[in-house]
Amino acid sequence: MDLDREERHSAGTASAAIAYAAMIAGAVALFLLFRHYGEAVVWPPGSTSFPTGSQSSYASAGARGVAASASSDLVWHLLLVLTAVVIVGQCLGRLFRLIGQPPVIGETVAGILIGPSLLGRVAPHAFLYILPPAVAPVLGVVAQLGVILYMFIVGLELNPDLLRGQLRTTVATAHASIALPFVLGSGLALYLYPRFSTSEVPFTHFALFLGVAMSITAFPVLARILADRGMTKTSLGVLALSCAAIDDVTAWCLLAFVVGVVHAAGGSAIAVVILTASFIAVMFLAVRPAFEWWVRASDRVEPTRGAVTLTLTLLLISALTTEAIGVHAIFGAFLLGAAIPHDSALARSLTRSLETPVTILLLPAFFAYTGMRTQIGLVSGLYEWSICALIVLAATVGKFGGAVAGARASGLSWRRAASLGILMNTRGLMELIVLNVGLDLGVISPTLFTMLVLMALATTMATTPLLQWLSPREARPLPVAAQS
Repeated sequence: MDLDREERHSAGTASAAIAYAAMIAGAVALFLLFRHYGEAVVWPPGSTSFPTGSQSSYASAGARGVAASASSDLVWHLLLVLTAVVIVGQCLGRLFRLIGQPPVIGETVAGILIGPSLLGRVAPHAFLYILPPAVAPVLGVVAQLGVILYMFIVGLELNPDLLRGQLRTTVATAHASIALPFVLGSGLALYLYPRFSTSEVPFTHFALFLGVAMSITAFPVLARILADRGMTKTSLGVLALSCAAIDDVTAWCLLAFVVGVVHAAGGSAIAVVILTASFIAVMFLAVRPAFEWWVRASDRVEPTRGAVTLTLTLLLISALTTEAIGVHAIFGAFLLGAAIPHDSALARSLTRSLETPVTILLLPAFFAYTGMRTQIGLVSGLYEWSICALIVLAATVGKFGGAVAGARASGLSWRRAASLGILMNTRGLMELIVLNVGLDLGVISPTLFTMLVLMALATTMATTPLLQWLSPREARPLPVAAQS
């Protein structure tokens, strides 16, 4: 009997491995097929800039006021915009929480409301006073610092213990929920590329980025949704967090690869990939064991000031390293956070010290910066709104369908697989970070950026009501043995 059970287990493992390899190979093959057709697009003369209407009206209208604003007190305007977005964000966050939505949605909407999409239209003079063009670079720097520290905290919160006992299920489900939206995103790029890009952006860069943008799951936002519903310790909640953790690591590795490809040219792209892989290996084969040794050797309840200083210095070095490699500083910050044992006194102390100022003070700068770049007025006609709806549909079908297919293949019931698919469709703040990277790289136009921001908001807002409708009684605690 035991021998038959072992043989069936081995056969199941082999079948799962074959199916997993076929899924990855199929995704790569489809992307290469899309790439073949996309690179064959023939651009008309004069297509070296984004299509008319895609440029930021704020940048064009406000450019005339740069000289006048340059002599003003930038600190005053920076503090003013931070005060405005913090107050509005906190008010909207509480309002959205009352209707069952994560507060980050309200904070994101606050950034859009004080930007050109609303305030810039109803009170342009007030908008240009709060957010003069000259303050944009300073606000961008503060926003980047906030995102770097936030991604470090996200890394600190990753719990590899969640994967124990269900690694095969979580990896298969997580990667299926990445592979399908990535393929759909790169396929959709065939249609969007000649309409929302330029001849200066290679199709490969455009398709890679759009595929990654469709594949994101927001681990922190998902964790807070589960906590609000009392599902953190349920079987579904643990599985969702496990899949989201794998999703995060995989998606940020993909983003690092895409950024490296965009920055590099020719053979140097291979060098970026090799350096990035080497950096990841060093972080998990050298830095993480060193932190684990330090945690075991230290008997202090709270880490010393020197230990915290050293860790934050390593954070800066890690961010600088990935920036120098040619990927993004946020990737280095995320990896260093993931290398620190999440249950250590050091991780708890850093999270406790950084989380409040970062989420309440620095991240609002990112929301304001994102709102400043979001031009809802660019999505003005029926055609643009139809494209926006198509993007939301492709992102939802890809993420939901991939997660459901992976979960069903792993033996989950239809209801539980569908519930997991709904949870994995949460994007939130992580998506906004990715989109800002793409806009900074010049891979996407302001119009497409706005559409993707709306997609991130729509998919995140749909999570709670859809889950409540499908599984209103899903919050079942795990057995005591499974929780230990």
